[in-house]
Amino acid sequence: MAEKLKEMKLHEASRKIESSAPETLAYMNFPREHWRRIRSNNAIERLNQEIRRETRSIGAFQNGQSALMLVYARHRHME
Repeated sequence: MAEKLKEMKLHEASRKIESSAPETLAYMNFPREHWRRIRSNNAIERLNQEIRRETRSIGAFQNGQSALMLVYARHRHME
C-alpha cells in the first residue's frame, strides 16, 4: 500500500502508513480467536460507537442540525 502511495507521489501519506503500521497491527500479537473481541478503551471510540448505534435506531434525520443535536446530547451524557 505504501509503495502505491509513493508511485502516486503521495510521500507523506506513505510515510504515515509505514510509521503507524506496527501500532495498527498490534492486535495480531494476540491469538486469532481473540481478534474479534479486542476493543479499544478509547473514550472517543466509545462515543462514536454510541452515536452510530443511536443513529441507526433513529434512521434518517430531518436535517444536519438535528444530527448535530444528537452528537452534542450524547457527548454531554458521556462526561
